[in-house]
Amino acid sequence: MNATIRRIASEEYAASRWSGGITTQIAIAPAGAVYAERDFLWRVSSATVELETSDFTPLPDYERFLSTLRGTIRLTHGEDALELNPGSVHRFDGGAPTRSEGTCTDFNLMLRKGRCAGQMVCLRMGEGGVSRLSQTVEAAAKSVFLIYCAEGDGELSAEGTGVHFAAGEAALAENVEPLLRCTSASAFLICEIAEMI
Repeated sequence: MNATIRRIASEEYAASRWSGGITTQIAIAPAGAVYAERDFLWRVSSATVELETSDFTPLPDYERFLSTLRGTIRLTHGEDALELNPGSVHRFDGGAPTRSEGTCTDFNLMLRKGRCAGQMVCLRMGEGGVSRLSQTVEAAAKSVFLIYCAEGDGELSAEGTGVHFAAGEAALAENVEPLLRCTSASAFLICEIAEMI
């Protein structure tokens, strides 16, 4: 399996309007997959939530991970409720009825059930921080790290190759356990994805 690292500039993102704001697709796999057709393995996106109350689109074939970049929201799944702030990550079934209260800019990872596994975590690093990103989920076909810079800047490197990315940009590493560095105090959302088929 070929190891690759590349920067995803904000100009590459695809933005679309939904009833409650704007969704920005940062990356989707496989290349050319269309969110509306529900034919993707995984998707990373960010959305502005401009309505005080909104219901999530049901996605029964997907597992979801959600955080906020700005703002606090209250999520309700039936009788269960929780508050989501920047830096916290909530994992839930995409098919579960989900209501959101409050406005924010959120950050999403969606994984196709039975075909992908993974996790999403928030990592804060001080000036000059270094962190090795290690695989925690076994990948039968491909392993992916997508790192989004929420604050500060980052450099992702492995096997003699590296890319620099700033706040609002992302970096993608495939089939390698990369090293993440920052020069200033920074915050990252790290999506680990294992494609199983």
